[in-house]
Amino acid sequence: MQNKRDDSKAAEAPVIVWFRNDLRIADNPALRHAADSGRPVICLYILDETPGVRPLGAASLWWLDKSLKSLGESLEKLGNKLVLRKGVAAEVVDDVIAHAGATCVLWNRLYDKTSVDRDTAIKARLKDAGVDCQSFNAGLLNEPWTVQNGSGQPYKVFTPYWRAARGHLTHVAAEPAPKHLKSPTHFPHSESLAGWGLHPSKPDWSTGFALWTPGEAGALERLDDFLSGPVDGYGEKRDLPGVEATSRLSPHLHFGEIGPRQVYAAARNAAEHGDVPAGEVEKFLSELGWREFNHAILFHWPDLLTKSFKPEFDGFPWARNDAYLEAWTKGETGYPIVDAGMRELWATGFMHNRVRMIVASFLIKHLLVDWREGEAWFWDTLVDADLPNNVGNWQWVAGSGADASPYFRIFNPIAQGEKFDPKGAYVRRWIPELAGVPDEVIHSPWERALHLPAAAKRLYGQPLVDHASAREKAMEAYRSL
Repeated sequence: MQNKRDDSKAAEAPVIVWFRNDLRIADNPALRHAADSGRPVICLYILDETPGVRPLGAASLWWLDKSLKSLGESLEKLGNKLVLRKGVAAEVVDDVIAHAGATCVLWNRLYDKTSVDRDTAIKARLKDAGVDCQSFNAGLLNEPWTVQNGSGQPYKVFTPYWRAARGHLTHVAAEPAPKHLKSPTHFPHSESLAGWGLHPSKPDWSTGFALWTPGEAGALERLDDFLSGPVDGYGEKRDLPGVEATSRLSPHLHFGEIGPRQVYAAARNAAEHGDVPAGEVEKFLSELGWREFNHAILFHWPDLLTKSFKPEFDGFPWARNDAYLEAWTKGETGYPIVDAGMRELWATGFMHNRVRMIVASFLIKHLLVDWREGEAWFWDTLVDADLPNNVGNWQWVAGSGADASPYFRIFNPIAQGEKFDPKGAYVRRWIPELAGVPDEVIHSPWERALHLPAAAKRLYGQPLVDHASAREKAMEAYRSL
């Protein structure tokens, strides 16, 4: 009789699902495993204050606020709720286990070193205490250790990496959402989302963020909208910032409101049914592959936030110029395509991918400001501030990263603007004081300085630095290595 009572008690012991960057119901392996167990489920989100965990930037906190609200509403429809806690993750998990009598903790894996170390320690300690602990893959098509070259080593170049990675993707399917989640008799104490104060106030600088719909439903809608239109012509139009031609799925993917398996399966299905051109889908999926590549690189080389992938760049003679950095962050460099990108970023929490490369190149190679300064600004202001992608892409532009653009490839901001925003649609949208400038000088307005509107003369009568002189200084610095 005692054994039967123990079995019955164990069957009613709650399962904790620890949500992290997987804020969705569908294709969530940890949640599906909990639902299939038939046991009561406690859905927990921790605003982690573990030492060493990088705090989220302001724009990411804005997004998180709305995403958690959306997740909570979805869980309520399944007969459950979201428990919110702030603190050191290990301590919070212990407290919830103690108060709920949980005997199992589930989560989906993260791959940066700080998260891996934290999760490994928690898992070992819980197992020693007799608590079942399992983790799953929800965030990547291929986990970092599964794609290796012929020597059993991680790839350092994207094209062979993605070719090999695609070989692992013979059948990609996304799991449906559970229909119901059994609730415990008593939920642990939950903190208030409003009490966390994630939405900015005094002032509220997020009024321009209204274009976003954080949450699982918003992610699925954005994917559907993209596959219904902009993907056609994606390969060519994706580089044109004045055209709505990209998916803008990056923040949804970062917060896990949609998973890469869902995106991959939907895109391939659309191509196979002839709804969209197969070549455009392949180009789009290669961008998903670049995300996977950056995650794999940071997993295998975990110090890239502070150190260069190519060690020789650790001795680069950066110039410390706070005035230049401030001008860049405010979009006041005098180069319209650069300023437009920085203003779009501040207003919306986002910047077109082509323009990200242009503004990063300008900071690094025209102003000789350390790429880490730019990465930190992007971390605070981007709604899609994903650590592997942010670090990987900044090092790529700097020439110090894996499969990086050569340092001596220094974007000319005038030529880049003329090539990718030839009519100045993007510039005029974000720099209205240049609205009346003719197309032929919209990217070099100082050529008509005498005819510029008064509002534009301060910044656009003369750029912050001369392109040719700045390029030569950058090459001198590079040759010094």
